[in-house]
Amino acid sequence: MTKASDWLNGYLKAWTSKDPADVRAIFTDDAQYWFRPDDDEPVVGIDDILAMWAEPEAPDVVPDLRVLIENDELGIITGTVDYPGHAHYANMWEVWFAPDGRAQKFVEWFMTPRSTGDDEDAD
Repeated sequence: MTKASDWLNGYLKAWTSKDPADVRAIFTDDAQYWFRPDDDEPVVGIDDILAMWAEPEAPDVVPDLRVLIENDELGIITGTVDYPGHAHYANMWEVWFAPDGRAQKFVEWFMTPRSTGDDEDAD
């Protein structure tokens, strides 16, 4: 396994469990969590990240994510996240690693893919 794939596996575990210990295992105490790169302010610090992760979320989320590229400082993760009956997102995540492999800075780039017309049933 690689640092980024280990981190992604930890993220998916924490996302599912919502266990504070799992979240602490992937974010540093002073981590920045950006929902979008152009946000005015990130969520800063593990306590605020834990509070944010404790908020209710749509059930039955289906992530399909993989490591695209990485080095010792940065992992880029791409894929999709499907919230059945609600929304479908294309994603790219920046994970800036602390020396211990946890995220010191996390930036989500997500968007709702455009319909190409292929998704609709033909008459």
